[in-house]
Amino acid sequence: MPPSVLIVYGSTDGQTAKIAAAVQRTLESGGLMVHLVNASGLGDPDPRDYAAVIVAASIHAGGYQRTVEHWVRAHAASLHDRPNAFLSVCLAVVNRSPKVDQDLTAIMNRFFETTGWQPREKKAVAGALKYREYGWLKRWMMKRIVAKAGGDTDTSRDYEYTDWDDLKEFVERFASLVMGVMSSSVVT
Repeated sequence: MPPSVLIVYGSTDGQTAKIAAAVQRTLESGGLMVHLVNASGLGDPDPRDYAAVIVAASIHAGGYQRTVEHWVRAHAASLHDRPNAFLSVCLAVVNRSPKVDQDLTAIMNRFFETTGWQPREKKAVAGALKYREYGWLKRWMMKRIVAKAGGDTDTSRDYEYTDWDDLKEFVERFASLVMGVMSSSVVT
């Protein structure tokens, strides 16, 4: 039976869920079994039941989804015992600058400190602006925030910034790591 990977994610506007599903497809195409779980859903998967774990969460108002934070805190010790990765989904990644990198690093470090988890692999992934799905207040707020950063402000359309090829390369490297760990742990 192929190794299994647990993906736990939190998604506010749906882009992180879409990213988690793409990660699942890439891992499965590489021969791994995958269990995809929304942290706000029912159940509490135990990382000890999996060969590897990927956690994905998006930044909103300077932090990640609380459900992801609670799950990671509860399972931090088990996460350390196997290959693991953290995907941080954020719109600001589109506008890479030293200030953005510094802010993103601070948010991630605060999350790692709060949860007691230090992932082996980390990846910042650009998210999406889903203007057409936002209510009027959120649309107005997002337009103001994005305008300050010099971003896309046409609220009649959505913008997807995720670099799918870059994400796929990261996941394929992670899958190779998992397969390598699994083959080296097989006793002959």
